[in-house]
Amino acid sequence: MTLKDENNMTSIGFEKQYVVNEKGDRTGVLLSLENYQKLLDELEELESLRAYDAAKTSGEEALSFEQAIGEIEKDRDDL
Repeated sequence: MTLKDENNMTSIGFEKQYVVNEKGDRTGVLLSLENYQKLLDELEELESLRAYDAAKTSGEEALSFEQAIGEIEKDRDDL
């Protein structure tokens, strides 16, 4: 397998490098640690937005920050 550098930028601003097989088919992606961390950060942000949207549409009563922390700590203590 070899690396193929496309010199194309992704929407979050890093270059794509592909691992290709003998036929030239893309079989993997190579990222720097910095770009990998950026990708993880973007995924975490997206997950937070989805959780927020789900919470807003659930119709459940909202908790204050202090109530939420209290419930989390109680659940953690019960483990």
